Amino acid sequence: MLNMASPAQSQLRISVEDGLREPLPIAFAPFIAKSGSSAGMGQNLADVAIADLESSRLFRAIDPTAFIQTPAAAAIAPRFSDWRQINAQALITGTVGGEPDGRIRVEFRLWDVLGESQLVGQAYVTQKENWRRVSHLVADTIYKWLTGEKGYFDTRVVYVAESGAADRKIKRLAIMDQDGANHSYLTSGRNLVLTPRFSPSRQEITYMSYAGRRPRVRILNVDTNQDETLGPIDGMTFAPRFSPDGEKLLFSAEQRGNSDVFVLDLRSRKRVRLTNHPAIDTSPSFSPNQREVVFNSDRGGSPQLYVMASDGTNARRISFGGGRYATPVWSPRGDLIAFTKIEGGRFGIGVMRSDGSNERMLSQSYFEESPTWAPNGRVIMFFRRTPTDRQGRGGKSRLFIVDVAGGEPREIKTPGDASDPAWSPLSP
Repeated sequence: MLNMASPAQSQLRISVEDGLREPLPIAFAPFIAKSGSSAGMGQNLADVAIADLESSRLFRAIDPTAFIQTPAAAAIAPRFSDWRQINAQALITGTVGGEPDGRIRVEFRLWDVLGESQLVGQAYVTQKENWRRVSHLVADTIYKWLTGEKGYFDTRVVYVAESGAADRKIKRLAIMDQDGANHSYLTSGRNLVLTPRFSPSRQEITYMSYAGRRPRVRILNVDTNQDETLGPIDGMTFAPRFSPDGEKLLFSAEQRGNSDVFVLDLRSRKRVRLTNHPAIDTSPSFSPNQREVVFNSDRGGSPQLYVMASDGTNARRISFGGGRYATPVWSPRGDLIAFTKIEGGRFGIGVMRSDGSNERMLSQSYFEESPTWAPNGRVIMFFRRTPTDRQGRGGKSRLFIVDVAGGEPREIKTPGDASDPAWSPLSP
């Protein structure tokens, strides 16, 4: 895939730190087809990129029926006064055409309407079937130039797809783009699978598989489908999670009725015990610099969040609110820790600073759990389950995303019940 950029110094910039704010009005013109083989693709490219940007709630696409200048003319030379008249602050134009070898070439430009200047221009040459990914890359570029931070649209999500009766659920791994497109299954459902977790540095996941009722930690490359077992680990194992460099696994293991946190070097297979406490220690997650680990423990009498050095020393409690805490996961930015909180018979997804300060809830309902961060640390995905009535109706599990700045969670559509999402790093 070819990627060419012409940078410019941007004066148009929005802040993602401001919390809830009015979305930036942008005019996104359908990409103009330059050949018959690309007819109809221009609108599809624009639609996917618009959906990405609007899902962040930082941008609002202006209705194309309000456009004064035609997209074809704007792709040659924008008449900025026309775009100012409809209150557009940014303008996106583009073209799509066929290459002699059957590939497509997509070009786009981002314009500062008020400054009357081009901010960036890029071109992509790729196979025709990759057009959706090009849309995500376009959206990521726009997001980066207008916010100053990396986008998260060219990513995938692995989750546990659930089907069947409540007392005999079939659980298999599924993967999709972050917007729910390109859905497929990674495992057959013959064996129970739990807690998939993406490597922050590779297109690999670790997960728990119960083949023959024996739990095993496995690592699966989602591109090559190469799947391997790490081998027997003494005791019942829970919640494996990669280190930020992808070279280690954190997990908890139960031995003699007690659960502690361990770290496993994936190259040497050397295992080191990080906690040795009569309490239940579980759900560990590394900080982005790998110097600290957050984990869940009931050593204080109820499940709370603790942070310790990566060698297991200096464990200290960081959660002091009411209720019980679970499933902590450190933000890729290092500034926040997401968690599940159970209080007053309700479950919720919240965040706090890594020292435990500024705790706030982002969502609460009957049951929700398993937060996972987008790679830019601005959005969290989790799953929510509805209650079941006396006739057995309800009990549906669905995936939702929420911005750490606030706002209502938004559902990500899946073919059926879904739980335990895990967000990938940006695609290579």
